[in-house]
Amino acid sequence: MENITRTLAGFAARLTFADLPAPLVRKLKIALLDAIGCGLHGASLPWAEIVNRWVAAQGGTPEATLWGRHFQGPCANVALGLGVMIHGFDFDDYHNAKIHPGAPVIPAAVAVGEALGAAGPEVLAAVAAGYETMIRVSLATGPNASRLKGWHLTGTTGTFGAAAAAGRLLGLSADDMASALGLAGTQSAGLWAFLADGAMSKRFHPGRASQSGVMAAFLAKDGFRGPTRILEAADGGFCRATSDAVDLARATDGLESTFLGTDVNIKPYACCASSHSAVDAVLELRRRHAFSAQEVAAVRVKTARGVEVQCGFDYRPAGIVQAQMSLQYIVAVTLLDGAALLAQFAESRLADPAVLDLARRVAIEVDPDIDRLYPERYANRVEIALKDGRRIECRVDFPKGSGERPLSFAEVAAKFRSLSAGAVSADRADRIIGAVESLDALGDIRGLTRLLE
Repeated sequence: MENITRTLAGFAARLTFADLPAPLVRKLKIALLDAIGCGLHGASLPWAEIVNRWVAAQGGTPEATLWGRHFQGPCANVALGLGVMIHGFDFDDYHNAKIHPGAPVIPAAVAVGEALGAAGPEVLAAVAAGYETMIRVSLATGPNASRLKGWHLTGTTGTFGAAAAAGRLLGLSADDMASALGLAGTQSAGLWAFLADGAMSKRFHPGRASQSGVMAAFLAKDGFRGPTRILEAADGGFCRATSDAVDLARATDGLESTFLGTDVNIKPYACCASSHSAVDAVLELRRRHAFSAQEVAAVRVKTARGVEVQCGFDYRPAGIVQAQMSLQYIVAVTLLDGAALLAQFAESRLADPAVLDLARRVAIEVDPDIDRLYPERYANRVEIALKDGRRIECRVDFPKGSGERPLSFAEVAAKFRSLSAGAVSADRADRIIGAVESLDALGDIRGLTRLLE
């Protein structure tokens, strides 16, 4: 039987910038700029501040920059803080493998790259290796089945992506990279229990995954041997341990010719990615038909079973993460405001009586056709009954920001300026945008990270 782990490790170890197709390079620059914007905004959020206080308290060698915090420390600990910051408001990139790859991979690549003084192309190659590894591990695991068992795949597969990114920068051999992936996988963690009470742990998962992956790469470099069949082992292999729908071939199918990182989606809305097509449907219905939220008698969202489990609960105010994951809340606030951005998920809005009243009229049900397509397609159908007797509906299969409806670099730059406005000046924001856009010509990644202090 093919050694899946070693095959994936060998690919990550030998990947170079010259191997990356131009569309992937463009997408990685967009993802990096988006992650930096999310991180600079996320730095001021309570969960990030708590983690970053811990990071700062550990001290250590000043290898990498904790963005916007005027602190430098060991790259593994900095990666922890950056991952929490990037995922801090659930506005970061996602892939239909049910993961947020940027939050664990980019901190590992940038922090280790900064520690080594790596050139921009080397960092981009590391990000590409990390994205490809993380996406493929999630697909091989069977992301929908793994999610329905309660695993948060951004945490569980993020360790692999971070290890691949860090290991690529450290110049690991294929054998050492296989050990790094093994050490990463044995540290995998992340559970959906946060949804029961709106806990902060969802934000923690990608940061911890990034830190674990960096640690795994450094240990492997120094000769610490990890299990080199971590993905496929029958007893204790990651995939079988976390899912009942394993398809190991998806880890390596088209590995040398198809870059799945090109399919990463950028969020235009500050809520769960599985809800974005419902937001689009609501906005389209508002555009097509003349009605106000006060005229809405009832709403029905038809979705996939995995989305119903994840986002179909009865909404009760219990913090930001609860609102960002609730289809009832998301649909209601979008109907009222015509938007699903930062303001709609502010603490002050979560118990708004008008939102709560409308949310109670939003029903969630499984649509067999949509369920068959998920998670390859994040589709939702929204049906609205108006008090005057009209019934209107809209189905959206490809949300804004997806590969079928991508955001341009300019649109992501506008999102970046909005997110970073409280952390950096307009002039510095422009310089950061310029540095990311020309990253493949940057001789040292510290030319970018100096702008992020």
